[in-house]
Amino acid sequence: MTTEARISTWSRRFVVAGVGWLVVWQLLATVDSGTVVAGSSTVRFDLPRRAAVPLGLGGFVFHVVFGKAYSLIPSYFERQLATHRLLPVHFSLTTLGVAGLGVGPVVGSRVASGLGALAWFGGVTVFVGTLVYSIRDNVDGAETGTGTAKSHLRATDRVANAFVPVVFGYLLLGSYALLASSLAGLSSAVLPGFGGVPFLLDGYPPRSTHLLAAGSAALLIFSVGSRLLPRFFVATPPVWLTRVTLALGAVAPGLLAWGLPSGTALRVGAALEAGAVVGYATLVVTLRRRSDRDRVGFDGVLAGALSGVIGVLLGLSFAFGRVDAALATVHFRVNVLGFLGTTIVGLLFQFYPPAVGTRVGVSDRTARVALGAIAVGLLFEVVAGLAGESLLVLTGRGLELVGVVSAGYLVVDVAAE
Repeated sequence: MTTEARISTWSRRFVVAGVGWLVVWQLLATVDSGTVVAGSSTVRFDLPRRAAVPLGLGGFVFHVVFGKAYSLIPSYFERQLATHRLLPVHFSLTTLGVAGLGVGPVVGSRVASGLGALAWFGGVTVFVGTLVYSIRDNVDGAETGTGTAKSHLRATDRVANAFVPVVFGYLLLGSYALLASSLAGLSSAVLPGFGGVPFLLDGYPPRSTHLLAAGSAALLIFSVGSRLLPRFFVATPPVWLTRVTLALGAVAPGLLAWGLPSGTALRVGAALEAGAVVGYATLVVTLRRRSDRDRVGFDGVLAGALSGVIGVLLGLSFAFGRVDAALATVHFRVNVLGFLGTTIVGLLFQFYPPAVGTRVGVSDRTARVALGAIAVGLLFEVVAGLAGESLLVLTGRGLELVGVVSAGYLVVDVAAE
């Protein structure tokens, strides 16, 4: 098997693993939204936020990101991946990491959480190290690999490349913050003489979540999306809008993480992040209006952008008002499943078009039903969070589960073919 074939194979494995984690996360979230009757007793399953974050963000979002990044980023910097031999190591470490971080809070095992965080950080280090070494003589992205036929996109490509190292930085910072807070839970009785590693600030868990979600995942959507979307839509974006979106998206997460849980830095960061997401949504809408193409993946990208706007509006309400526990959960899910999730699913439908599938139910129609179920389910969750209606939460998550399973089936089927 050639090097390119091995990279492609492992890229698909990361994507399939990410889709698998998405289904697991949504299944547990759906069970968590209601009660389970077992015989004569009623059992309440509680999915802690500390378990939802690694399953949804680490398991789903980042495993898909890892897989596609190995295929895309070196070519965007006009380079080749330095080696494919570390991809299995990375895959094993981050998969074990998500498992440990997800299971630990559910069963109350600090050891599982600590070991999971250690494995996750090791996998992330392999990922960043491999890609940075691959582009080591073009880290600023001045060489974009833009073909002659797309020369009109070279300015946009150059801007987008420049922010990829920032993505790597946030990924390492967020993973280190997660590691430090997880290892702090291991008492000296478990590891005698072990004092942990220094905290990033004070170890407050939402700091690492925002560094990973807003700093790494969202900024990568802005950056890589600025290269992918014009080619998918076959339309030219405003370069100034790309610059503003990426600049705001690069600065905001650091302020958010630093300012949490309240204060001026948080408010400024929330406002800048809102500006970045609105700028990205405007970019998507502009490309959609300028395009004469109609692809099912575009629906996912558009739904993701609009979900992002709802997510940052909720974030602004927390930064300038008070935090409501129910709405905080909605904020997390709208951003991770909505903004990041439906955007990623939409892009995956571009890479693995359902229309080329041969099995029963693999079609663009099923893809649109899947995306619609996720979008409507999230809308129910938003309304439920505002109105305090638990039945709407269960209904919404049930719809999302149908959409997630359907989308996963489509992606896995086409990727396997």
